[in-house]
Amino acid sequence: MTDDTNNVSSTPSGDPWLLTPGPLTTSLSVKQAMLHDYGSRDATFIDLNARILERLVAIVNGAGNYVSVPLQGSGTFVVEAMIGNFVPADGKLLILINGAYGQRIAKICDYYKRDYRVQESAEDVPVDTAQLDATLDANPDIGHVVVVHCETTSGILNPIKEVSEIVARHKRSLLIDSMSAFGALPLDAQEIEFDAVVASSNKCLEGAPGMGFCVARETALEQTEGNSPSLVLDLYDQWRAMQKNRQWRFTPPTHVLLAFDQALTEFEAEDGVAGRGGRYRANCDLLVAGMRAMGFKTLLPDELQAPIIITFHMPTNPEFDFNAFYDGLKDQGYVIYPGKLTVADSFRMGCIGRIDAEQVNGALDAVAQLLTRFGIEQIT
Repeated sequence: MTDDTNNVSSTPSGDPWLLTPGPLTTSLSVKQAMLHDYGSRDATFIDLNARILERLVAIVNGAGNYVSVPLQGSGTFVVEAMIGNFVPADGKLLILINGAYGQRIAKICDYYKRDYRVQESAEDVPVDTAQLDATLDANPDIGHVVVVHCETTSGILNPIKEVSEIVARHKRSLLIDSMSAFGALPLDAQEIEFDAVVASSNKCLEGAPGMGFCVARETALEQTEGNSPSLVLDLYDQWRAMQKNRQWRFTPPTHVLLAFDQALTEFEAEDGVAGRGGRYRANCDLLVAGMRAMGFKTLLPDELQAPIIITFHMPTNPEFDFNAFYDGLKDQGYVIYPGKLTVADSFRMGCIGRIDAEQVNGALDAVAQLLTRFGIEQIT
């Protein structure tokens, strides 16, 4: 809604709109779902847990072969859990890197003393599938490959299907960090072969932060027993415990799960991946067209741009001050993201969360007003 008295836009709960990759703007009904207290051993809450886990498997069309394991914490917690569980102490991992989140996986391997090899591309270039093929052919000791589905550093979409086909042909195990894409971009287990994919509650499924999850091939998860170097991040132990009594091993984030259950109901009502991804794509196209019309330049060509977050080159106009730009947008009710690139000075604007054309157009109007205030007629 818009407050006409001061021209400041805000969500129904009075907060600014988050044009970020998550945490992001949630619906009022998702927020309201958290206004209840449940005991972690309560039958109603246990049933809610089971319902959530079934829904997550259904999103990847994995019923019968895949299971879902929840974990407390941010997305990085469950990425670390996936690496620690699926890559055994004597294994070797190939990390496909084209941004900060691939680099973070390498850092996790350093902490866990897991052997790994890096295949790195520039932040604005997709992972090289031909190089992947050659690397696996030349290195039979590599048992696992991990790739970031949508690298939030730039917003680039990596060729998951091609990666999957190559890894499967070499009979290796594929692990996917789909943190910024799960629920918005297709990931069908009948078409894309993987052993594990991880994501979190507060991205494209539009829940509250505080919970990650791993959707894993059951036969692959069974082989991870004893691999985890961490008690709290042991996905195998969490899965077995929940099989016995459907309960979390340690205190679950009950309010986050209540919100997540409601968020999944709204996700399904929006026609799942097709509907959610379609709205995000419309947001992305509208935002890119509007910013380009004002002279802003995108880092990525359209064919590489995932409808999640868009990286814009920082204008070179001396009148443009990013801090003033950021604060000015926030004052008008829109929060954006600083850049995270090493290849270019940049900033980012997200197109996910409970936003649509009204909020995107509002943000574009706010950008135009700030350019006028800065005395900039056209961005250079």
